Amino acid sequence: MDSAWINRSLTLRTGQCHVQRYLKPLLQRIERGELDPTRIITPTLPLEEAEHGFDIFKNKQDNCEKIVLKP
Repeated sequence: MDSAWINRSLTLRTGQCHVQRYLKPLLQRIERGELDPTRIITPTLPLEEAEHGFDIFKNKQDNCEKIVLKP
């Protein structure tokens, strides 16, 4: 543990994004056909090309929004 945190009376808070709040309503909208999540999946790549996929995503090449890796 970093000594800068010890004996400082600090409160460290962590948390997850609001997945639990939004996941169920989003899935319901997908099921009803109101949303099409496939439009944000730009390339689908084999798992072996994960590093290349990360570069595409990081550099926003080809308007990349989301990559799917297939095992």
